[in-house]
Amino acid sequence: MKKDLSTEEKILNAAKKVFLTKGMDGARMQDIADEAGINKALLHYYFRSKDKLFEQIFMEVASAFLPKIFTILESETTLFQKIELFCSEYISQEIKTPYVPIFILNEINRQPKAFLKKVLGNHKPPIQKLLVQIEKEIKAGVIKPIEPLQLLMNILSLCIFPFLACPMIQLITGMDNKQFNELMEQRKKEVPQLIIQSIKK
Repeated sequence: MKKDLSTEEKILNAAKKVFLTKGMDGARMQDIADEAGINKALLHYYFRSKDKLFEQIFMEVASAFLPKIFTILESETTLFQKIELFCSEYISQEIKTPYVPIFILNEINRQPKAFLKKVLGNHKPPIQKLLVQIEKEIKAGVIKPIEPLQLLMNILSLCIFPFLACPMIQLITGMDNKQFNELMEQRKKEVPQLIIQSIKK
């Protein structure tokens, strides 16, 4: 039996919709089969498990998203512009694929070396240029003294945490998905402003 690319694409698109509405844990293979309009046996022929299916979707997201982030990190823009661009791009992606952050967290805790090798190959994220840029801005008196890695972790934390805590935030506030996404759209400006104001001299 030969795998049909159009059927595989149909399954991947269906899985993205189901993961988006139900999350990684809430999604079932039957849900994905129903959304794709196929039977469960055919779904299992293409993808042996939900984890394998999700992993392929994640790798597609990562291969499109990471080059954009790396381009920002290695760009010649000012530090403040870089922070703004990074936050906007990062949060935009998370709004589109909110099921990804929890998957990354789980995989990093489960098998950090294997996961990073799968995503990055033998390359490391190009953060060195950003770290050097931060050091230069400190010496030039543009920003307050701060450990560069602390600044990078602050930026990442403020971008990622709301998506990891989304179920709790929605439960406490009574927000639906649309309201939550509107709040996250606001964070594209709120987060860089907060970061920049905290380090600016």
